[in-house]
Amino acid sequence: MYVIAVYDMEADRTQLMLSLLRRYLTHVQNSVCEGELTEAQYAVLTEKIDETVKPHESVILYRLRDDNWLDRHIYGADPMDDHRLI
Repeated sequence: MYVIAVYDMEADRTQLMLSLLRRYLTHVQNSVCEGELTEAQYAVLTEKIDETVKPHESVILYRLRDDNWLDRHIYGADPMDDHRLI
């Protein structure tokens, strides 16, 4: 599945969430990460997010069943071009 994550954290905790999300997704904008995940990866990620986020902070995950439903328009450099190959 394709996942887009957006987050709003305390300023001094933003790097904590970014570090977590970068283990699974590509950082594409301030407070935005995206990429392809398996169901197992998604389950682990959501558990770790739940353990990390404080009540007044938020993380929103948008799930697309596959990238055929994704219509992405990039103006300027595409951060996904730097995505690491496995």
